[in-house]
Amino acid sequence: MDIKNTAIVIGGSSGIGCETCSKLINGGWNVTNISRTKCKVAKVDNEIADVVSGSTLSDVITRTGEKCVNIDALIYCAGFSMAAPIEYAKESDYRYLFDVNFFGALKAMQAVIPFMKSNGGKIILVGSLGGELPLLFDSFYSSSKAALEMLAKEAYLELKPYNIKVTALLPGGTRTEFTFKRKVYSSDETKTYSQKVGSAVSALSDMEQRGMSPVKVAEDIYNILLSDKPPVVKVSGFKNSTYRIISHIIPEKVTLYFDDRMYRQ
Repeated sequence: MDIKNTAIVIGGSSGIGCETCSKLINGGWNVTNISRTKCKVAKVDNEIADVVSGSTLSDVITRTGEKCVNIDALIYCAGFSMAAPIEYAKESDYRYLFDVNFFGALKAMQAVIPFMKSNGGKIILVGSLGGELPLLFDSFYSSSKAALEMLAKEAYLELKPYNIKVTALLPGGTRTEFTFKRKVYSSDETKTYSQKVGSAVSALSDMEQRGMSPVKVAEDIYNILLSDKPPVVKVSGFKNSTYRIISHIIPEKVTLYFDDRMYRQ
């Protein structure tokens, strides 16, 4: 009897995570989704957990690993975004953001690595091009995604001897409900930055909703899982890849200049 590949998707209830679950199921994988709400894709096993509760997340992954023959892949898609000026950002908000975007990924990795050490596996952390090119007034999101990318690079080096391959996948703007779930500070909270924050949020939202399909990002994830030599960092989309390459070539201040103009209307 053939043993199916098994994947754990964190944050598969919507957007990129949901499309990834669908792609994996259609590819014949066993899929367990871990999120606060269920993934509606048929045949996906759902475990309800909040990534902010590290112990609960670890327990669910451990329980899943113990009942599976093997865990071949971990895909971390959970994310949170907030538009707020650095000066007035609330500690509870930016700590929550890092708990979701970075520390949740770290906890998931720590829980799944023991199950992959014997037979190898793949870990994909869904970051963002915003981790390399700042999003105006979304500084904490960009910072968390930059940290996630570095975590993937460090993990690649550490886990290579165990045949555990780690990739940071960097989508650009993507057409999902994530745009409308962003926490946006009110004009009373942003004070002197109010007009600029509003313009930046509008520009970012427009860029996301005119961006790439989550189906395309899910395809990139699936191709990484099938690859014998997956990249350490992969940017989704030719346009985004080109933009990243150019940003690494031209002077930093020039990049920041054009980045600044992009988010001002």
